[in-house]
Amino acid sequence: MKAPTPPLQLVLATTNLHKVREFRTMLKTLSRVDLLSLADFPSYVPPEETGATFEENAVLKATHAAKALNQWVIADDSGLVVPALKGAPGVFSARFAGKDATDFDNRKKLLDLMQHLLDDDRQAFYECVIAFSSPSGLRKCVRGTCEGTLLQQERGSSGFGYDSLFIKHGYSKTFAEIEESTKNRISHRRKALDKVLLSLESLMNSL
Repeated sequence: MKAPTPPLQLVLATTNLHKVREFRTMLKTLSRVDLLSLADFPSYVPPEETGATFEENAVLKATHAAKALNQWVIADDSGLVVPALKGAPGVFSARFAGKDATDFDNRKKLLDLMQHLLDDDRQAFYECVIAFSSPSGLRKCVRGTCEGTLLQQERGSSGFGYDSLFIKHGYSKTFAEIEESTKNRISHRRKALDKVLLSLESLMNSL
């Protein structure tokens, strides 16, 4: 009798518990994946995110972790882009108000910068780039976006980052007000991850 194929160990190159939770939920259909995160490798030191774009940072995080840990890795770099602010917060979304800034600090700075903006100037989009790497190098890099508008004050208590300010086009509630299952179906991260799933499934079938 043929022995069952062991699950594929896949590392999420993040310590962000919100991202880990979202990825776990969205990847739960892959029954043969043993999903880990950087919390499982406490001695690993991630590289400094020096990229000028989401893609550069995602690739850097994925390839560095894959080689150092000798594991298959997926890494994302994502954030909020406001065209009226010349693309800010962009790659600095998580540290917009400073290196040790909280999500609240970042949202406050964004609201202060946007207080004079109305209507179309409050358009924004979330962007997520996911890089998928083996220990020998990059395998795939994909992008997903979610377009919407930013409120002048926060609404909702779920989500993280700028979710309490962001309303996706076609919806009336912020990402911090809608059901988690809904957000995981329509988000920028979901759109990017869908483009990686085929590669993951092909890899598992080849093992």
